[in-house]
Amino acid sequence: MKKMIVSVLTFAAMMMISAVAFAGDGSAATDPKAYAYIGAGIAIGLAALGGGLGQGRAASSALEGIARNPGASDKIFTPMILGLAFVESLVIFTWVIAFMLQGK
Repeated sequence: MKKMIVSVLTFAAMMMISAVAFAGDGSAATDPKAYAYIGAGIAIGLAALGGGLGQGRAASSALEGIARNPGASDKIFTPMILGLAFVESLVIFTWVIAFMLQGK
């Protein structure tokens, strides 16, 4: 049942994407700036996806470690916050690079 739902959703997404792709008049494909906009959008999307997954796993593991050993809370909490800050800084760095791509 789950595979069928995923298949139907994938098919529906592909139909929506292809309709939008064929609706264009072709002028955007010749503009090099259009590719920079597409690249910037993909970069921001992948950075947000990767950053969100990374932060979720880091927080989950840290909280699981604290739940198993509450005495080690101080030793786990500080590196977790530092790691989350590093992950977030990479996402912000990608955001800045994407905006720089849009300016060219």
